[in-house]
Amino acid sequence: MTRLAFAALLGAILGSTVVGVVAKEDKKKAASGPNVGHMVYFKLKEPTAENKAKLVEACKKYLADHDGVVFFSAGVLGDSFKRDVNDRDFDVALHLVFTDKAAHDKYAVHPEHLKFIEENKAGWAKVRVFDSEFTDYKTGAKK
Repeated sequence: MTRLAFAALLGAILGSTVVGVVAKEDKKKAASGPNVGHMVYFKLKEPTAENKAKLVEACKKYLADHDGVVFFSAGVLGDSFKRDVNDRDFDVALHLVFTDKAAHDKYAVHPEHLKFIEENKAGWAKVRVFDSEFTDYKTGAKK
């Protein structure tokens, strides 16, 4: 009986591992076109430390875990970056990289993204969005 239970457990573990690997491979194959960088800069109406932290947490809650996201980060303006070339007209920055434009477009209309906007837009004085396609820096080829 113990051997049967062990065999069943081992089969379940191995089966789920194989399914996970296949799912990851399927996602890689599904990408068509270059990665898309989606950078968003928020200027708050009331840029208190509390409001900045609240927006960063909302980004994490609603925007970090979408299909096709290969990189996510949200944070506040770096106070030590004050060169003449630094644009300091924002309080919170959101950085997302998607596998491709299709993943970006799916995210744009996703209910969690729309909920994020609805719950937070009242506190925004200005929002700037910068979308770009990434090329492979070694070869110059679009991914």
